Amino acid sequence: MEKLSRIRRAMKENGFEAILLTDEINCYYATGFSFTDGCVLVTDRSAHLITDTRYTEEAAMHADSAFEVAAPQSRASYVSEVLDGEGVKTLGYEDLSLSCADFRKMQKTYPLTLKAMGDLMSTLREIKDSDELLLMKRAQELTDRAFTHILTVMTPAMTETEVALELEFFMRKNGAEGLAFETIAVSGAASSLPHGKPQNRPLEKGFLTMDFGARFDGYCSDMTRTVCIGRADAEMKHLYETVLQAQRAALAEIRAGVDCRAVDAVARSLIEGAGYRGKFGHGLGHAVGLLIHESPRFSPMAGARVLEVGHVMTVEPGIYLEGKYGCRIEDMVAVTEDGYTSFTASPKDLIELFA
Repeated sequence: MEKLSRIRRAMKENGFEAILLTDEINCYYATGFSFTDGCVLVTDRSAHLITDTRYTEEAAMHADSAFEVAAPQSRASYVSEVLDGEGVKTLGYEDLSLSCADFRKMQKTYPLTLKAMGDLMSTLREIKDSDELLLMKRAQELTDRAFTHILTVMTPAMTETEVALELEFFMRKNGAEGLAFETIAVSGAASSLPHGKPQNRPLEKGFLTMDFGARFDGYCSDMTRTVCIGRADAEMKHLYETVLQAQRAALAEIRAGVDCRAVDAVARSLIEGAGYRGKFGHGLGHAVGLLIHESPRFSPMAGARVLEVGHVMTVEPGIYLEGKYGCRIEDMVAVTEDGYTSFTASPKDLIELFA
C-alpha cells in the first residue's frame, strides 16, 4: 500500500490521471507480485493487476491487496472500461520500455491523450524503504556466505567456470531465487578484463576477480572480491592496496547531500596519484535495486545528482593493467543522513591462496 500511495502522489505531481504499467520490473514494484504476462493500471480511484489464469490464484495471495486481480478475456477492453467509468482523459504509458509497435497499438486502442511517463517509475524506485532494504540485506548475506564458501572449497585445479558455478550453486541452494547478474570469475591475465567471462580453463596464478550477486524476492546484491592465487609480488600488493585505499576514501565521503561526481573523484584522484592514470576506466559505482544497475551512479558523467537517504550504491574502484592483471573491490551500501550502512561483510585485506 505504501508504494501505491507513492505512485499516486507522483502521478498527481506529474499530471497523470492514470498510468498503464507494462514493464515487468515496474509491475512487480507496484504490486509486490512477479509475473511475466500482463499489465498494471493505476488511477487515483482504483488499482488493477491484469493478467491471465496462470497467475490469478498466486496474485491473490501475494500481491498488494489494494490491487484488484483480473484475468479478462480482453485486457484492452477491461482497461477501456475502467478508464471510461472513471472519466479518465489522459493515460500515462511507459515510453522507455514500450516498443514502437505496441505504442501504435495503444494509440488505436485507447482514444484519449497518451502521455509519456519518462523516468517516473525508475525515479520512484531509487529510494528504498525499510522492507526493500531488508530484502537487499538478505541478498547480500547470501553473497557474503558464498564468498566464505568458495574460499573453503576452491582448489588450484578448479577452472574459472567451476568457481563461478560453485558460487552460483551455493547462493541458489541457500535461498537465492536467482542470480543478480552473470557471475564473473577471471584469473591471471584475464583479471584485467573488468567484465571478462569465466572460461573452462584452470585458474591462473595471480589475481582472481570474482564479481557476483544474489537475487532475493526480486532485489539484487552486488559484490566483488579479488584474491591472489599464489604469492603476490610487491607490485601486485601495491596495486591491491591502492584499490583498497581508494574504496575506503570514497566510502568516507558518502552521506546524504553529497554530489555523486565528487565521490567518484575522490577514488579516481587517489588511483591516478598512485601512478595508475587511465587504468580505472569505469565509474566508481551505481545504484542497485530490482535491477542490478539503477540510478544514480558514481561517475564523472553523473550529472548534478546528489545522494539521498535510501539510495543503495555500490563502491567498486578498480585498476586494470592490460594483458597483465587487474583488481576490483566492491561493497554495497545504503546512504544515511550522516554516512552509510554497509551490507557487505566479507573481508577486504588481500587473501593469498595456495601460496
